[in-house]
Amino acid sequence: MSVTQPKLSGLVPAHLAVRSARILLEGLEVQADIGFHDFEIGSPQRLLVGVEVWLSDLSPPAEDQPAHAWNYDFLRTEVAELAGARRYNLQERLAHAIFRRVAAFHGVRAVRVRLSKPDVYPDAEAVGVEVASFPGAWPEA
Repeated sequence: MSVTQPKLSGLVPAHLAVRSARILLEGLEVQADIGFHDFEIGSPQRLLVGVEVWLSDLSPPAEDQPAHAWNYDFLRTEVAELAGARRYNLQERLAHAIFRRVAAFHGVRAVRVRLSKPDVYPDAEAVGVEVASFPGAWPEA
Protein backbone atom coordinates (compact mmCIF):
# COMPACT_ATOMS: atom_id res chain seq x y z
CA MET A 1 0.00 0.00 0.00
CA SER A 2 1.51 3.30 -1.01
CA VAL A 3 0.99 6.41 1.05
CA THR A 4 0.40 9.62 -0.84
CA GLN A 5 2.05 12.66 0.67
CA PRO A 6 -0.19 15.74 0.79
CA LYS A 7 0.84 18.56 -1.48
CA LEU A 8 1.99 21.43 0.75
CA SER A 9 3.45 23.70 -1.90
CA GLY A 10 2.19 27.24 -1.42
CA LEU A 11 0.61 26.57 1.98
CA VAL A 12 3.38 28.06 4.13
CA PRO A 13 2.87 31.81 4.58
CA ALA A 14 5.73 34.03 3.36
CA HIS A 15 6.42 35.32 6.87
CA LEU A 16 7.24 31.73 7.89
CA ALA A 17 9.73 31.08 5.09
CA VAL A 18 13.07 29.58 6.08
CA ARG A 19 15.50 32.45 6.65
CA SER A 20 18.35 30.60 8.29
CA ALA A 21 19.88 27.14 8.06
CA ARG A 22 22.79 25.91 10.09
CA ILE A 23 24.77 22.82 10.85
CA LEU A 24 25.61 22.12 14.50
CA LEU A 25 28.46 20.16 16.03
CA GLU A 26 27.88 20.34 19.78
CA GLY A 27 29.92 19.07 22.69
CA LEU A 28 32.56 17.28 20.64
CA GLU A 29 35.09 15.99 23.16
CA VAL A 30 38.70 16.04 21.97
CA GLN A 31 42.04 15.68 23.70
CA ALA A 32 44.48 18.53 23.21
CA ASP A 33 47.88 19.49 24.56
CA ILE A 34 46.76 22.99 25.49
CA GLY A 35 47.54 25.51 28.20
CA PHE A 36 50.51 27.50 29.39
CA HIS A 37 50.71 26.44 33.05
CA ASP A 38 53.52 24.03 33.89
CA PHE A 39 51.05 21.30 34.89
CA GLU A 40 49.29 21.59 31.49
CA ILE A 41 52.33 21.38 29.22
CA GLY A 42 52.71 17.90 27.79
CA SER A 43 49.54 16.67 29.50
CA PRO A 44 46.68 16.48 27.02
CA GLN A 45 43.36 17.53 28.51
CA ARG A 46 39.72 17.40 27.59
CA LEU A 47 38.28 20.14 25.42
CA LEU A 48 34.66 20.50 24.44
CA VAL A 49 34.15 21.98 20.99
CA GLY A 50 31.03 23.49 19.48
CA VAL A 51 30.79 24.64 15.87
CA GLU A 52 27.82 26.35 14.26
CA VAL A 53 27.84 26.78 10.50
CA TRP A 54 25.18 28.97 8.89
CA LEU A 55 24.62 27.94 5.28
CA SER A 56 24.32 30.20 2.26
CA ASP A 57 21.77 27.94 0.58
CA LEU A 58 18.54 27.77 2.58
CA SER A 59 16.80 25.26 0.33
CA PRO A 60 16.50 21.63 1.39
CA PRO A 61 18.59 19.03 -0.45
CA ALA A 62 17.17 18.15 -3.87
CA GLU A 63 16.91 14.50 -2.83
CA ASP A 64 16.79 12.66 0.47
CA GLN A 65 20.18 11.06 -0.18
CA PRO A 66 23.49 11.31 1.73
CA ALA A 67 25.24 12.68 -1.36
CA HIS A 68 23.11 15.83 -1.03
CA ALA A 69 23.86 16.46 2.66
CA TRP A 70 26.51 18.36 4.59
CA ASN A 71 29.29 15.95 5.57
CA TYR A 72 29.17 15.94 9.38
CA ASP A 73 31.94 13.33 9.53
CA PHE A 74 34.26 15.64 7.63
CA LEU A 75 33.50 18.55 9.99
CA ARG A 76 34.15 16.38 13.05
CA THR A 77 37.35 14.97 11.60
CA GLU A 78 38.70 18.42 10.69
CA VAL A 79 38.12 19.72 14.22
CA ALA A 80 39.69 16.65 15.86
CA GLU A 81 42.71 16.79 13.55
CA LEU A 82 43.34 20.46 14.31
CA ALA A 83 43.05 19.85 18.06
CA GLY A 84 45.61 17.04 17.91
CA ALA A 85 47.95 18.48 15.29
CA ARG A 86 50.15 20.53 17.61
CA ARG A 87 50.55 22.02 21.06
CA TYR A 88 48.60 25.19 21.84
CA ASN A 89 49.25 27.60 24.68
CA LEU A 90 45.95 29.39 24.17
CA GLN A 91 42.41 28.23 23.48
CA GLU A 92 42.03 31.36 21.35
CA ARG A 93 44.65 30.11 18.87
CA LEU A 94 42.92 26.76 18.41
CA ALA A 95 39.50 28.42 18.16
CA HIS A 96 40.78 30.66 15.36
CA ALA A 97 42.40 27.71 13.56
CA ILE A 98 39.08 25.81 13.61
CA PHE A 99 37.23 28.96 12.58
CA ARG A 100 39.48 29.51 9.54
CA ARG A 101 39.19 25.88 8.43
CA VAL A 102 35.39 25.86 8.66
CA ALA A 103 34.95 29.34 7.16
CA ALA A 104 36.83 28.14 4.06
CA PHE A 105 34.22 25.44 3.31
CA HIS A 106 31.98 26.05 0.30
CA GLY A 107 28.52 27.43 1.08
CA VAL A 108 29.31 28.86 4.52
CA ARG A 109 27.60 32.18 5.31
CA ALA A 110 28.59 32.55 8.98
CA VAL A 111 30.50 30.60 11.61
CA ARG A 112 30.72 30.41 15.40
CA VAL A 113 33.27 28.27 17.25
CA ARG A 114 33.26 27.60 21.00
CA LEU A 115 35.95 25.86 23.01
CA SER A 116 35.92 25.08 26.68
CA LYS A 117 38.05 23.25 29.21
CA PRO A 118 35.64 21.43 31.54
CA ASP A 119 38.26 20.22 34.03
CA VAL A 120 40.09 23.42 35.00
CA TYR A 121 38.13 24.78 37.95
CA PRO A 122 36.30 22.59 40.46
CA ASP A 123 33.68 25.28 41.05
CA ALA A 124 32.93 26.02 37.37
CA GLU A 125 31.37 23.92 34.64
CA ALA A 126 34.03 25.06 32.17
CA VAL A 127 36.19 27.96 31.02
CA GLY A 128 36.44 28.79 27.35
CA VAL A 129 36.39 31.10 24.37
CA GLU A 130 34.11 31.84 21.45
CA VAL A 131 34.81 33.41 18.06
CA ALA A 132 32.21 34.27 15.43
CA SER A 133 31.98 35.90 12.03
CA PHE A 134 29.29 38.29 13.28
CA PRO A 135 28.63 40.51 16.31
CA GLY A 136 25.90 39.61 18.74
CA ALA A 137 24.01 36.38 19.23
CA TRP A 138 22.98 35.65 15.64
CA PRO A 139 24.20 36.61 12.15
CA GLU A 140 22.29 39.22 10.17
CA ALA A 141 20.02 37.84 7.47
